Amino acid sequence: MTPGRIIFLNGTSSSGKSSIARELLDILDDGVFFHLSVDDFNSMRTRRELGPREFDAALRRTRLGFHRSIAAMAEVGNDLVVDHVLSEPWRLADCLTVLPPEDVLFVGVHCPLEELQRRERARGDREPGLAELQYGQVHRHGDYDLECDTGTASPRACAERIKEFLPRRPTPTAFSRLRELLDQDRMPRR
Repeated sequence: MTPGRIIFLNGTSSSGKSSIARELLDILDDGVFFHLSVDDFNSMRTRRELGPREFDAALRRTRLGFHRSIAAMAEVGNDLVVDHVLSEPWRLADCLTVLPPEDVLFVGVHCPLEELQRRERARGDREPGLAELQYGQVHRHGDYDLECDTGTASPRACAERIKEFLPRRPTPTAFSRLRELLDQDRMPRR
């Protein structure tokens, strides 16, 4: 069985990852793609109030389970569009460990901080300042196959750029290069 392709969108909250993912599902015509979102996984969690330690532990388990769900879906041949916030080094390290690096197109989704803040206020469903907290973290690893900026391009334009790039994935991929750094212990895991 041929493993599925993974288009992995990484960016801060409100950067436009989900909007790009929806556009990709509309325009990708060479397979059946599924959108897996970390926000959707979070929304499946119990609604009862959790203390800080319990919440942190649940959040970590949710992320670990999300990463393994991506791997399982791709392993059986499903093509995926993943949107995630790699705001802590261990999240990327875990993804590099469980996902097949040669099957991942790693896309950095950027947006100017002022625009992120405006989007957060307009949405009203995000913790104010969340994107700002994540801003200096999510792209710290510094290596992507492709990058897009939703401050200057529409989600549709970003999706079209990704679609055009998908058949021309580089060898080695960004995930392969980052995995090598991880294996050499030159990449933070915590």
